[in-house]
Amino acid sequence: MDLTNKLIEEMISYNRGDAKRIQHFIKVYSFAKLIGETEDLSPAELFVLETAAVVHDIGIKPSEAKYGRCDGKLQEQEGPEPARELLEKLGYEKTVIERVCYLVAHHHTYENVEGMDYRILLEADFLVNLYEDGSSKEGVQRAYEKIFVTETGKHICREMFGIEG
Repeated sequence: MDLTNKLIEEMISYNRGDAKRIQHFIKVYSFAKLIGETEDLSPAELFVLETAAVVHDIGIKPSEAKYGRCDGKLQEQEGPEPARELLEKLGYEKTVIERVCYLVAHHHTYENVEGMDYRILLEADFLVNLYEDGSSKEGVQRAYEKIFVTETGKHICREMFGIEG
């Protein structure tokens, strides 16, 4: 079994009993992989992106345990440490772990986006959240204009929600 599949299995166990969170990260992973491959990320960039997509919301559980809530900033604050522990346990390289932890710590920060892995993670998470949150056409249009930069992400958003570009 490859490392990404092991990570997915670990995250399914981590979120045991919470089908919504499991479904969420699987969808974000799928969109991130599609966008990353279509946008011609290098294999190394794609590996980091896919890894980050799987663990991006790992901070929800510790946020809820510590604060009784899990808003985006708390997820960013509480996510890197459990992500690091899990990735180290599975034997990920230090450079991959550092970048993934950075992405986990910024996946609800929408300005000063540095790197295609970061950009695509935001777009993939938005595609899923817009649907899961039942966003209005106007809300989708605003997100499209503010968040989406890649041609692939923009295309998927337009097609999925039936909006104009």
